[in-house]
Amino acid sequence: MSVARTSVGVVGLGYVGLPLALAMDDSGYDVVGVDVDEAKIDRLNDGESTISDVSSEDVAAGLDGGIQFTTDYEQLSHVDGLSICVPTPLRKTDTPDLSYVIDASEQLARTIPEDCTIILESTVYPGATEEVVGPILAEHGHEIGRDVHLAYSPERIDPGNEIYGATEIPKVIGGVTSACCDRAEALYDPVFDEVVRVESATEAELVKLLENTFRAVNIALINELAQVANELDVDIWNVIDAAKTKPFGYTPFYPGPGLGGHCIPIDPVYLSWKAEQHGMNTRFIDLADTVNREMPGHVVQRVLTLLNERGTALVEANILVVGVAYKPGVSDVRESPAIDIISELTEASATVQYHDPHVPELDVDGTTFESVSLEEIDIGQKDCVVIVTDHSTVDVDRIVAEAQLVFDTRNATKGSDARNVIKL
Repeated sequence: MSVARTSVGVVGLGYVGLPLALAMDDSGYDVVGVDVDEAKIDRLNDGESTISDVSSEDVAAGLDGGIQFTTDYEQLSHVDGLSICVPTPLRKTDTPDLSYVIDASEQLARTIPEDCTIILESTVYPGATEEVVGPILAEHGHEIGRDVHLAYSPERIDPGNEIYGATEIPKVIGGVTSACCDRAEALYDPVFDEVVRVESATEAELVKLLENTFRAVNIALINELAQVANELDVDIWNVIDAAKTKPFGYTPFYPGPGLGGHCIPIDPVYLSWKAEQHGMNTRFIDLADTVNREMPGHVVQRVLTLLNERGTALVEANILVVGVAYKPGVSDVRESPAIDIISELTEASATVQYHDPHVPELDVDGTTFESVSLEEIDIGQKDCVVIVTDHSTVDVDRIVAEAQLVFDTRNATKGSDARNVIKL
């Protein structure tokens, strides 16, 4: 007689949820993946991947293994465990937007069976698992720690990272109760190489925010130093290379045109917002956020100055932006500084085109831009080429050889001594 396999659900099939659903399927679970985007579900059911980190072959293999993709929450009425991986953006007022978490929680509260384990993975402020998800479950008659188990596990997905796979990165878990953590740990232990247990869901939430606030603050520091180095006529990239030879007490961070992705630009704001609710000011975090947000404007100002030195007004300039994804090797444009840079350049009446092998189209202020092929344009006719994302597949040597002026915000031209190359 066959033994029934444990059934799990994943809500939200984006950069976090889709790899998790496939990993759980690989671990022997029966998996149901739910997403409200019907077009995405149709593509997944056709065996087509919707994110760059997952191949269509992996999706097809998951379908062959029995994984289900659906928009119907009712398909989760029999599952033993659930992971919530929905977006948590910022509102226009720079306050946390947990509307997706709330909606998913309400849907699940009406659907889940008794003794179900729910793990929230979406980035939230400390206390949100207990303060937001917990009461919704309680309103529908679920007693946390008894007939439903609730925990938080911060996602640590790094799009484009070819060194660490999703299941190789240690998984932090904190439960609302000790029993909740026991259940969550048991659910994730077969999936991940290492599960790291902490004292509470709130502690796990703060782990996530610490990791990315640490990066945001240090990137802001090096972004400021890059501006100082420019005034001193010093190559900041050489300075960093020399500093990182010290075997202790230093971790290298690198300047750039601004922060992108979901985590680093947003997580520190979640933390500072929560601190403000407790009457505290996070001056260090807030200053770092200001510095990083100003970097796209700094890039545009540098381009304007460089063009003026060459007798070209920005209003008359023909500019090529190279790379619009927020990091190399991915198609993800969430919070990409390229969007702000293109917006500011076009507002100044410059003529702007972009090239990105991973992003065929980009919406900027309601206007759709299409990626141009470097083979089909005359790079030498551009007044300035701005390298915003250093994709490894872009022929930087050709750009340097043909362009009148290259403004390199990522040190993609490292080693070049060409006079037409200026670095951030």
